[in-house]
Amino acid sequence: MSPRGVGLQGVLAALALGAALLVSLRAPPGAPGEVMVLDVAARDLRRVRLETAAGPVELFREPGSGDTPWLRLGAREVRGNGDAARLFTRFAPLRAARDLGVLDAAHLAEVGLTASTERLRLSLTQGEQVFRLAAPASGWRGPYLLRESDGHVFLLSASLLPDLEHAAHRLVDRALHAFGPGDYETLTLTLEDRARAFRLVPRADRPVALIPVEPPGAAPEEAARRWHERLTLLAPAAGDFLGRGEAPADGPLAAAFRVDYGRGGARVGFLEVARSAAGVHYLRTEHTPGWVRLAPWADSLAEEARRGVLTPPPPPP
Repeated sequence: MSPRGVGLQGVLAALALGAALLVSLRAPPGAPGEVMVLDVAARDLRRVRLETAAGPVELFREPGSGDTPWLRLGAREVRGNGDAARLFTRFAPLRAARDLGVLDAAHLAEVGLTASTERLRLSLTQGEQVFRLAAPASGWRGPYLLRESDGHVFLLSASLLPDLEHAAHRLVDRALHAFGPGDYETLTLTLEDRARAFRLVPRADRPVALIPVEPPGAAPEEAARRWHERLTLLAPAAGDFLGRGEAPADGPLAAAFRVDYGRGGARVGFLEVARSAAGVHYLRTEHTPGWVRLAPWADSLAEEARRGVLTPPPPPP
């Protein structure tokens, strides 16, 4: 092949590679029969805001936070879970089951769009797109929205808006830590001015052992293991998570105890429990956005930490 032919083949190959790259960067196609409501890339979507009679709900990502979603529920800001992250991507691009076109006044009234004050607002890197939502009828919302830029009415997926409306129950991240059981090898319990450190030692066909660091050669402590197991099983309800910077209404708080988790000499995370003046216990960790309200029986955790974990058991006779 002549040098000119080789050069031409190289140009064609480069063009083909570029085309393939552009195709790969496009959003995945929707379900068969779906229509496009808003053709926008996920990287250009900043905020999804739902305005209803129950109050506003916002799903957003902060600059520099990667794919971590956040929820604003009234004045409270909490971290979103995996379902929140998946829901966010469903708005960019935004698709619908059908495009009903521009409807006349009678049909707009029929689907609940005439006098509705409820809105869906999508904040983008270049402005905002606003959609009018069908007003709920007898407690049920029709999955219709009107694109205010041109008046087109769309039939939405049935799950898109309900997931956002019930964000306080469905989309709050209830995890207390981002690390797992195998990601730390020591824990230190601190209560008032005393502290006690333990090593975690795996055992075949048995729960992991907690062995005091001091004195050397100490035996595993079953009471400490059972207490810490109760701590790892804490699962507060979504409504018990306070927002970023939100102080408990029954504060101020007094420290009860703290657990620090470590690996290789570095701290992996922590869990801190405090008690309000009203006797309610709260916790916070390296992962929670703020304080989390605990169930009434949480006071037994503090008492058991004092009696059964912080105080070494008597030596065997």
